[in-house]
Amino acid sequence: MRVALALILLATGYRLLPTMDLSLANFSPLMAIAFCGAVYFRERWMWLVPFIALILSDIYINNFYAREFGMHWPTAGFIARTVCFAAAIGIGAWVAKRKSWLWLLNGSLLGAVFFYFITNTQSWFSDPFYAKSLAGWWQAMTIGHPEFPPTIYFFRNTLFGDLLFTGFFASVMELIARRKGEPSLLDDDAEETEGETEPVPADKQD
Repeated sequence: MRVALALILLATGYRLLPTMDLSLANFSPLMAIAFCGAVYFRERWMWLVPFIALILSDIYINNFYAREFGMHWPTAGFIARTVCFAAAIGIGAWVAKRKSWLWLLNGSLLGAVFFYFITNTQSWFSDPFYAKSLAGWWQAMTIGHPEFPPTIYFFRNTLFGDLLFTGFFASVMELIARRKGEPSLLDDDAEETEGETEPVPADKQD
């Protein structure tokens, strides 16, 4: 699992790149980091690694924006993202019981949509710019503030980032398993047959 841990930490580090180049903002695989950790880490306490790494990166980025631009992320936004990261772990744990490329895709898509829905709904609810109506909520989900790129573009970027990282992460883990001659980590049959023993002949039974 050292490779998996390294990939997750590198992806979390990539999230900090927008502090050097703002054009890379919202292109980091936020939900996929926690999602893949829950899918592949066998020990549940290891799920805390991506979760804590994401929270710490959130704190660092918030401090950067406060220092450079005088902007603070609201506490409600921080809480909403933390809830999303926890949900990504739950989705990953659920997908880990199914283990297939299709479920990896479904889980990654679900995580990205969940993050988009929760964070933009939180923005609509707490930002006085948006009218507290269905039209205001729809504006928060699609257009956002006129001085910034449309929020739907951010969703496109996060969705692409999540899918790309999930596919890359799973491919690397499968390649390592294949080279070591180990069962595929996405092969249900490998788990079903694991631990099976040959039947004991009747004359050898006690």
